[in-house]
Amino acid sequence: MFNGLGDFLSSGTSWAFFIFALLAIGGAIFMISFTKVVHMVVAVALTFISLAGLYVILEAEFVAFVQVLIYAGAISILMIFGIMMTKHRQGEDEGAKRPWHEGLAILGAVGLFGVLFYAIQKSTFVSSGTLDAGKDNTLEIGKLLYNVHVIPFEIMSVLLTVAFIGAIVVAKREED
Repeated sequence: MFNGLGDFLSSGTSWAFFIFALLAIGGAIFMISFTKVVHMVVAVALTFISLAGLYVILEAEFVAFVQVLIYAGAISILMIFGIMMTKHRQGEDEGAKRPWHEGLAILGAVGLFGVLFYAIQKSTFVSSGTLDAGKDNTLEIGKLLYNVHVIPFEIMSVLLTVAFIGAIVVAKREED
């Protein structure tokens, strides 16, 4: 059972969770507040990597590895290539900024944090028993992927290859 803030602060896992959660939230906030698209992509990559750290804390190593490999690596690179291939003009439509919007957003975020913190403090968490996650969850996922689900896996790889080639054809056609 969770006995309060003292138990939370005494655990190293809790500190790691707190740091990764702050980085993920910070990356998301930076992504929506930056004006340059490349900076937004870097902020999204920070969020993806922070989520991978949270998956490691949850003992889902395979999901963390896939998060870094697919999202932080491939999707971020794909976004940067998309930005580079298009004619991106920035700063043409600068609307009137309202400074009180940021203040209201911060006030709302602090209020939401307070409500969630209070709700978590007043909740009782009961132990539902031990979880037998297996000795090596990555090995079990690999066995399922290459034995039971090999046909859908191969169909998905062909589909992704066709989509990639189609995107290149469309990009070349727009260029001409």
